[in-house]
Amino acid sequence: PELYQNLRFTHGCEVMLIPAAFTVPTGQAHWESLLRARAIECQCYVIAAAQTGRHNEDGNRRESWGHSIVIDPWGKVLQDMGRDEMGLRVVALESSVLEDVRRRMPLDTHRRYDIYGPEATESAKKQSA
Repeated sequence: PELYQNLRFTHGCEVMLIPAAFTVPTGQAHWESLLRARAIECQCYVIAAAQTGRHNEDGNRRESWGHSIVIDPWGKVLQDMGRDEMGLRVVALESSVLEDVRRRMPLDTHRRYDIYGPEATESAKKQSA
């Protein structure tokens, strides 16, 4: 989560583009949950493109979960292309939704970098030396 939080709180990210190729068991268990968590904790839109179907049918038979998905900053799934659907979807991303979520829940003012941010890491290194 730190990579995404850094993009949001240090670099002002509003839309996260996340490519992936989860296997079927891992995708079934974690794909949507992880992406919704990133959208909510970072208050960003998440657009996640995911490979789907079987690969390397010459013996490897790896199968990807699919489910390319778009999630809003409140964690609402706006589009899920399912396991077998391939193609392109157009989804409107509303800046007013982003602004409203951030106004109602101002996470950027609640962050404690002095406890768990880069400053805390440097301080801990100095203390242990």
